[in-house]
Amino acid sequence: MIRADGLRSLGRSLAASKIGLIGWVVLLLLLLGALSTYLLPLPDPVHGNLLQRLKPPSYRFFTLSSHPLGTDQLGRDMFSRLLFGSRVSITVGCAAVLMGGVVGVLVGMISGYAGGITDRVLMRLVDMQLSIPLILLALMVIAAAGPSLGNLIIVLALTSWIRYARLVRGQVLALRRQEFVLSAAAVGAGPWHILRYYLLPNVLTPILVIATLEFSRVILLEASLSFLGLGVQPPWPSWGRMLAEGRTYIATAWWVTTFPGLAIVLTVMSANFVGDWLRDFFDPKLHSTGE
Repeated sequence: MIRADGLRSLGRSLAASKIGLIGWVVLLLLLLGALSTYLLPLPDPVHGNLLQRLKPPSYRFFTLSSHPLGTDQLGRDMFSRLLFGSRVSITVGCAAVLMGGVVGVLVGMISGYAGGITDRVLMRLVDMQLSIPLILLALMVIAAAGPSLGNLIIVLALTSWIRYARLVRGQVLALRRQEFVLSAAAVGAGPWHILRYYLLPNVLTPILVIATLEFSRVILLEASLSFLGLGVQPPWPSWGRMLAEGRTYIATAWWVTTFPGLAIVLTVMSANFVGDWLRDFFDPKLHSTGE
């Protein structure tokens, strides 16, 4: 459990960090927006009214007939589609980061602790993964299994695990010769026991930081693949798909592309802000200098 003094230190650090606080606030609003799609009677994000197509933003927020962010080329409410699109982004981002993190951490710990031929084989797998372009990998998976939300998550997880593996391997290589690890091995602790109880707790901090940064990268990749037609398929809304569908009307209906573009930018920047704050908070050099 986290001690009370640790929570207070965390709170003071967040209060002192403007970018960290902004990042958490925006991500919390994103989460609340996604949850609101289950609770609020929002307009249908899939079916629209052609008589209401390309309506500009209306600022009558408290009337049921208004469209605060306008409508798209099919008369669908942009505000509702943005909120439902946030559900896709959060689902894809969290699932891909979790799957990639589990695989990458496991590979990195085994590779760093075992060394020898095991290390060389696993690192060559990492090199092979790095040599495959993302678009080619996405085309291969989607051609084999078809476009779907699950396949999109698998593609993004496959691009994410290598970063965890390389980071964790480096950390484990530096820790495996430490006295506490050698002492555990000397009293008969097995490799899995050492990995779980001695090495994993010591690499959780960099894992947490990189997971936050990976979340922003995955969000951006999901939007890029959806823009190219390789991600979430219509009619379900996603921010990248909304950009692709609205680019034809960018000169006459600016809101169709501006609002999903802003949602992507704010989400990615906020996740990066949180990652930078976590990195600074957990950096022992900053604590040693009294910052």
